[in-house]
Amino acid sequence: MHKIESNNVNFYYGENHALRDISLSMKENTVTALIGPSGCGKSTYLRLLNRMNDLIDGTKMTGSIVIDGTDIYGKNTNVDNLRKNVGMVFQKPNPFPKTIFENVAYGLRVNGITDKNEIEERVVTTIEQVALWDEVKDKLKKSAFELSGGQQQRLCIARALAIKPSILLMDEPTSALDPISTSKIEELIYELKNKYTIVIVTHNMQQAGRVSDTTAFFYMGELIEYDKTKTIFTKPAIKQTEDYITGRFG
Repeated sequence: MHKIESNNVNFYYGENHALRDISLSMKENTVTALIGPSGCGKSTYLRLLNRMNDLIDGTKMTGSIVIDGTDIYGKNTNVDNLRKNVGMVFQKPNPFPKTIFENVAYGLRVNGITDKNEIEERVVTTIEQVALWDEVKDKLKKSAFELSGGQQQRLCIARALAIKPSILLMDEPTSALDPISTSKIEELIYELKNKYTIVIVTHNMQQAGRVSDTTAFFYMGELIEYDKTKTIFTKPAIKQTEDYITGRFG
């Protein structure tokens, strides 16, 4: 069964037809990479999966996006619950101006969890999950801004995971990071797919090749090709995909 299914999705920013007839399905516990040149629609598509584009005036979507069998743009969808289930990590680490502990606890409190033991247990578990515990266990009461960029990004991933989503969206999560931090996040993505379905937007072809199971190549708002990552990178069916991957354009 597919975890996420998009059927004939069109998306408009005002008059601008940003996505054209996108149909693609993603299986549970896989990593899907969205690749393509800047402005091709991959981040727009990613943000449709947790209705982040709803926050932009004058936008319109047609078609359907189904997650776990439910149309997330249906009339009865509770958007807050959707965003709990579909976590998001952004390009630049964006910790809150709070302590390391409170950064992770924040989402739990907002979602009505008041039991101190439960909050503490969940904060510790998720910080361990993102391989950050050994680095911060003695600094939990310090500001998150004291962490390095790579540590802040792992903390933001922990914050997203604390509310127990089943899907994690990542919009170029390593583009602001150095190579060592990048490889830590990539290892983390590989570990996390045992429990989560992950969709990652990346400009880095090598990264897409390393972390993803399937790759979708977007160009000018259209989905050009979608297949197993190995196939896309070694035997793409469409010349345009090959030209992009080999750096001949884009």
